[in-house]
Amino acid sequence: MELRFLHFYPDLMNLYGSYANVSVLRRYLERLGHTVVVEAILPGKEADLTGADFLYMGAGTERAQKAALADFACYGTAVRAAAEDGTAMLFAGTAMELLGRTVSDAEGTVYEGIALADFTTVQGKKRLVEDVYGTTDLYPEAVVGFMNKCGVTTGITTPLLTTVSLGYGNEGEGTPEGFHWKNVFASELTGPLLVKNPRMLETAAAAILARRGEALPEERPVDTWAEAGYAITAEQLRLRCKRP
Repeated sequence: MELRFLHFYPDLMNLYGSYANVSVLRRYLERLGHTVVVEAILPGKEADLTGADFLYMGAGTERAQKAALADFACYGTAVRAAAEDGTAMLFAGTAMELLGRTVSDAEGTVYEGIALADFTTVQGKKRLVEDVYGTTDLYPEAVVGFMNKCGVTTGITTPLLTTVSLGYGNEGEGTPEGFHWKNVFASELTGPLLVKNPRMLETAAAAILARRGEALPEERPVDTWAEAGYAITAEQLRLRCKRP
């Protein structure tokens, strides 16, 4: 089948190779026999979200985030409706913060988010930089990634990572991380998330296909390099969790 991806602000929001989340997901679905069309949504360009199979926005600096929000706010109603309808979407890095009610910068200026969920983010001058090792309710394997943010997000009741054994979560060190509701996946983990976590990649692909009435096949392509990289990273971070 033909699948339609909408990639919001690929140039503006592309820290840490965030574009690779879309690239690896597209390649995975194409290896399953589907056709994937990726439409870039640029600031000031009108876009129709109707019928989209996947929405994506990557990580950006705090300054880029505010520029993205100035345009993304006009899509708030459409994004909320798509989420309610079960459309799969991923918001990575600082893009996650735009889904909440407000984002406050380090100077105290408050920006209105799209209020897809009832959480708020307050950014400070101190950066939280660390590898992350945690778990999710979506599958048994650990989730790995890298964190570099300056915001503390409160009010999330359905995190993507329900436990964090190493690194920072939404509200600080060792707290749950990210946001998950229906087929909305959001996390400040970079790396990029779907490249570093093969099971998360499968989960996103499964959500996209399920909404079209199709399941992932039992026999599906395996990226041996990605699996090996994940195994090494997960083992090394797991060992760090045990250090005093």
